[in-house]
Amino acid sequence: MIQLKNIHKSFGRLNVLNGINLTVERGDVVVILGPSGSGKTTLLRCINFLERPNDGEVTIGALTVDCRHPSRKDILELRRKTAMVFQHYNLFKHKTALENVMEGLIVAQKVPKKEARERSLEMLEKVGLSDKCDHYPSQLSGGQQQRVGIARALALNPEVILFDEPTSALDPELVGEVLAVIKTIASEGVTMIVVTHEMGFAREVSNHVVFMDGGVIVEQGTPADIFVDPKEERTRQFLKRITPEWSYPMEALR
Repeated sequence: MIQLKNIHKSFGRLNVLNGINLTVERGDVVVILGPSGSGKTTLLRCINFLERPNDGEVTIGALTVDCRHPSRKDILELRRKTAMVFQHYNLFKHKTALENVMEGLIVAQKVPKKEARERSLEMLEKVGLSDKCDHYPSQLSGGQQQRVGIARALALNPEVILFDEPTSALDPELVGEVLAVIKTIASEGVTMIVVTHEMGFAREVSNHVVFMDGGVIVEQGTPADIFVDPKEERTRQFLKRITPEWSYPMEALR
């Protein structure tokens, strides 16, 4: 289980997160939606302390970290429990796809090289790139590079994978291949928290949707709660803007 309690984060005088509370159960696929500047990515980065929260608690499994007084040991342990798939891939340009996947296993987890290679090859096959293991990032499409990033995250066998807008840097024709891989992973029961603007994907794959604005959670619930029958006017405004065909169900107005 993952639990965030009263998470606050500011940059100077700018308050970005204002008391976030969220619980994610094992096997959940949680999608975080919201307009630009609502705090979605900052929240994601606070979970593994890529951004250090100013206040609150982060719990993953048996580990609880006090955000005001985290120890280096706790932060390292928290990061070992998570893996992140970044918007812009973050691959090492001088390493092959296989070497990129192996890197975290060898450096962070101290896995023997032979075992790391075997696990990495398995993960590249899972994302449909077993024939690209010796290719460098410059030889791969954006979608393929992002799938390498997903393989890298899977290889670490984390308790949760964090996806930061994994398709936003891709050309439209490449989005589908990445979403298909994420859907497959979700079907296998991997716990995921996904920041995305892909409404169809969010509705189809998630079992819990969070809508954020102004650094707070405005509304959360099942996909049906949020996409069919949202309770908050701010949520309805967002859906109308981001999904032009969306209309509030007439029966909900009666």
